Amino acid sequence: MKPTIKDVAKLAGVSFKTVSRVVNNEGTVGQDLQDRVWKAIKQLNYSPNLSARGLRGAASSIGFIYDNPNSNYVIDMQRGILDECRKQGYELVIHPCDAKNHSIIQEVLDMIDRSRIGGLVLTPPISENQDILKAIAERDVKFVRVLSGSSAPDELSPCVYIDDRNAAYAITEHLINLGHQDIAFLGGDEEHQSSGERLEGYKKALIDHNIKFSDRRVLPGSYSFESGVERTRMLLSSPGVRPTAIFACNDEIAAGTLFAARIQGVDVPNRLSIAGFEDSPFSRQAWPNLTTAAQPTSTIAQKAANLLIKSLRNGKKVESEGFYPELIVRESTQAP
Repeated sequence: MKPTIKDVAKLAGVSFKTVSRVVNNEGTVGQDLQDRVWKAIKQLNYSPNLSARGLRGAASSIGFIYDNPNSNYVIDMQRGILDECRKQGYELVIHPCDAKNHSIIQEVLDMIDRSRIGGLVLTPPISENQDILKAIAERDVKFVRVLSGSSAPDELSPCVYIDDRNAAYAITEHLINLGHQDIAFLGGDEEHQSSGERLEGYKKALIDHNIKFSDRRVLPGSYSFESGVERTRMLLSSPGVRPTAIFACNDEIAAGTLFAARIQGVDVPNRLSIAGFEDSPFSRQAWPNLTTAAQPTSTIAQKAANLLIKSLRNGKKVESEGFYPELIVRESTQAP
């Protein structure tokens, strides 16, 4: 027999009204009681009846719209959002898209109309496109943005912001502290704000340590393995002095950099140090393992979904939250 809210209340040793308050995220229940209720829900595999609860008129599903070439990022985002949806009794509607499509705004609005979702989780570059955000806001649809920055950029919606700039500073400073003076930077897709934020962190670290910044050592590209291979080949085959270290804008680029270095007979890390960003599977599966910055994508996604559901249920302003990627030093970097 399917467990009921009264079964949860009995197992948790609370009233069914307390269970209802916890499930509805009303914020009037202490943390200890909340933990007991969620433990009982998980133990019984209880799924809240959305139509019975009413949910103050909110729809029973949320949407995730994304355009990102990094498959590991997308998988981790989906996993995090789905975990929170299951916990809170929501369905998840997933919509991949091409942010460069000339009809992207209408595509997003059509998706909203078809799906009858309660709200949206948006990730870069969609979450950073002001025209798309304005169109969604005019439809009076709630949304939460995942984006790059050290704070929420405005009051348009709650955000989960990621401090890419300071994390990139820490990676560059790590390379400088090892003794590297000639460090190249391989950027990601320019429409992603994270690429610019990471570039700014790299530049500031160089300037703060009295190392001249050179445009020659910055190679724009995309967040892909192939981009890392192509631009590393360009760097290593160009006439003149080779860099002693490369800071790639994400781990997928860094893995491509490592591959290209091997093809050209450049030993890593003895002759070339390589650092990535995000702590994706690429960083742990490559050999040597890549120095990187830990960005808990699944946790970030879960937090974004949590903020959205709180906003849908309570109808109150929800505060933005930040994440601060931490430097992870591995075998791919050493003194030149």
